[in-house]
Amino acid sequence: MRIAMRWLIVGAAALLSAICLSMFVVATPAEAFQLVTNDEAALPAGAIPALELRGSPTRRPNVVVVSPQPGAGLIHSPLDLKLRFHAFGGAEIDPDSVVVTYLKQPAIDITQRIMPFITAAGIDVSQAEVPPGTHKFWIELKDKSGRIGAAEISFQVAK
Repeated sequence: MRIAMRWLIVGAAALLSAICLSMFVVATPAEAFQLVTNDEAALPAGAIPALELRGSPTRRPNVVVVSPQPGAGLIHSPLDLKLRFHAFGGAEIDPDSVVVTYLKQPAIDITQRIMPFITAAGIDVSQAEVPPGTHKFWIELKDKSGRIGAAEISFQVAK
């Protein structure tokens, strides 16, 4: 009987420890996501790609910057990067077609890095770490009808 009671006490203590540990883990703030590294930011600025547009009877998909707001001036890191995609004519955005390029020399494709944050509705990265400086990105996407759209976004992060 004493052995069973001892195991019951040990089991209860282990369960209580697991519950307390899970409460601590949940209460710990999430780490920021490294959108751009210091080494990447130190590279010279790159050119904005040209998007060759041919005549089309329907509107091409577009990108709307939600955050950081265009014209916001200096912002601080970590920041929330929120872009919304819009398709027209009943089409939907193909999230697998989205390509995000950090405009440096040479250009840096960061699509795989932010793939978990890309949906047909847009890109939503909370707490993105970005070094101080001016940062420019080129976002290219297609709708499911094959129409191509693109946009340049830029923002300046304070030291």
